[in-house]
Amino acid sequence: MYYIGIDLGTSAVKLLLMQGDGQIANIVSREYPIAFPHPGWSEQNPADWWDAVCAGIPELLNGFDASQVAGIGAGGQMHGLVVLDAQDKVIRPCILWNDGRTQKQVEYLNNVIGKENLSKYTANIAFAGFTAPKLLWMRDTEPENFAKISKIMLPKDYINYKLTGVHCTDYSDASGMLLLDVQHKCWSKEMLDICGVSETQVPKLFESWEPVGTLTAEAAAKLGLPEGVKVCAGAGDNAAAAVGCGAVGNGKCNISLGTSGTVFITSSTFGVDKQNALHSFDHADGGYHLMGCILSAASCNKWWMEDILNTQDFGKEQEPITAEKLGANDVYYLPYLMGERSPHNDPAARGSFIGLRMDSTRADMTQAVLEGVAFAIKDCVEIARAQGVEIASSTLCGGGAKSPLWREIMANILGIPLALPQTEQGPGYGGAMLAAVACGEYATVQECADKLIKIKSVTEPDPALVKKYAARYELWHKLYPALKPLYAEMEALQ
Repeated sequence: MYYIGIDLGTSAVKLLLMQGDGQIANIVSREYPIAFPHPGWSEQNPADWWDAVCAGIPELLNGFDASQVAGIGAGGQMHGLVVLDAQDKVIRPCILWNDGRTQKQVEYLNNVIGKENLSKYTANIAFAGFTAPKLLWMRDTEPENFAKISKIMLPKDYINYKLTGVHCTDYSDASGMLLLDVQHKCWSKEMLDICGVSETQVPKLFESWEPVGTLTAEAAAKLGLPEGVKVCAGAGDNAAAAVGCGAVGNGKCNISLGTSGTVFITSSTFGVDKQNALHSFDHADGGYHLMGCILSAASCNKWWMEDILNTQDFGKEQEPITAEKLGANDVYYLPYLMGERSPHNDPAARGSFIGLRMDSTRADMTQAVLEGVAFAIKDCVEIARAQGVEIASSTLCGGGAKSPLWREIMANILGIPLALPQTEQGPGYGGAMLAAVACGEYATVQECADKLIKIKSVTEPDPALVKKYAARYELWHKLYPALKPLYAEMEALQ
């Protein structure tokens, strides 16, 4: 049998056709636009996602027997606010995970409702990208649209709705809404009341591997698939990527270098970050996880290469960064192009180069971008370590993981071995794996991961280089606190 994995990303949907034994039969990608209507805002039209899926799946199945497709599972960009009216029509463009417009609402939640109460209700505090502050923003600034809301969902849930006609979500994705009682896996009545919405407006909750329905006749005809294809609840992209990299069960770590960057630490027991810098979420395997998220990771490198250097040849730009330059760069970069989430929770933060001199080179700045993202990931790792969480090694996924140089920089800045899975299609592969579990191909997510995930290579840290980077990190770590007041002044001048 075949299983389709949907990776609903920020810039494109990646579709994956997986055989029951885990072999990837085909991959198709379809891009869609992203809008920035105001500085710090980020929106997409959900219809563009669905159009991309409808165009991509027939292409994915070209040359294959569509009758052998048993299930579909999606991993999707988290936190985005999709709102439907009583006729299930989209009311306004989706406000994305990296949108920073909700600073006023975040301050209200954290300072008036209070971080202690939020943590009690949801296991988390408010961050600008989360869904609940966006609901408050709609209520404050678009009351007519807010009054029309019949259903609230997340991006991949909209795709599942279009596939099945069912309003649903899973626990891992719902964890990032600031509406879910993460520990008890139910909607928080207190948070629904605070946001002025009812339980009838939020979707039904499922475990990630549970079937939510089968294809509607309309969806099946449009996609060229049988109506009996099962659709599972799927997962938030980071949880799906963790499944796709084998980070399931207790005590595993997966680091993602995608548009955003994440540190994903699994646990079989519920726990909360006492510093409120890391998120405490449910995992797609039925357990829990702590997650640190930086808003700009591989997107920093893409911005630097394409928008500033005007090149698509990323590898060529990295060629001058030879071994002796590692741990010796005097140029530093703060990767806060869209503000920052973990650990600073500061939508006003800006990207910054520091330490430039007359002899600074293009390669120095390219290296600084790679190192700055790695230092920001280390910020999240150090928060976890400070609470006694042991991170001895990690898997690595995402577009940035394709760069051997970036893997080497990451391994030495973090001081741990980084394993690259054989299959590099994290969220899409994880979605297909969840679909295979939903269809009974595997009994559990753990069994599926144990049988399918293989490691292609491991990048080991060099002790001497780890020591050099530790000194550089200590300096880099002081830069954000020094610049924070200036970022706030820049924001005030907008």
